[in-house]
Amino acid sequence: MKLFLKGDRCFTNKCAIERRNFPPGQHGKRRSKILGYGIQLREKQKLKRFYGLLETQFRLTFEAAERMRGVTGENLLSLLERRLDNVVHRLGFAASRAQARQLVRHGHVRVNGKKVNIPSYLVDAGATVAVKEKSQKNPLIASAVETAKGRGVPAWLELNATDFTGKVLSRPKREHVPLVINEKLIVELYSK
Repeated sequence: MKLFLKGDRCFTNKCAIERRNFPPGQHGKRRSKILGYGIQLREKQKLKRFYGLLETQFRLTFEAAERMRGVTGENLLSLLERRLDNVVHRLGFAASRAQARQLVRHGHVRVNGKKVNIPSYLVDAGATVAVKEKSQKNPLIASAVETAKGRGVPAWLELNATDFTGKVLSRPKREHVPLVINEKLIVELYSK
């Protein structure tokens, strides 16, 4: 499945999934049936890779979502969407989540005027995310913002492309997450 991990390349003909939608090698085209646990595991791995998390980070996020009120699967997606590296990517300051993570880690991002260099920082409603003034001249950030204008930003975010700032209007809901994923299978997997 196409997870859009390579940034703009996933929107062109050079995308690997568009070229060959099967595993590499001599035995890549054979069909195998995945049942039960395998389907649940595949959904979890898909979500982990989409957001670029390791197993321990993902497990801790799931446990936090379980402690929250409401539906656990929707809480999990909301927590993952509110991560600072994801918000930076969704606002269009970076072409991919990996690049967004690096921008945050290197101190190019400000949250409510304060430097935050932790990619897993949870951004809450009403917070302002901005690129440092010195970093606004960076050609990678400028080109990412240009492509983001055409792509658009989610309804729970607001982008001011001229000032390189964005505002979190509300917490993301399930309908704001464009992923084709069944979060109930992940909850079933962890509840065993």
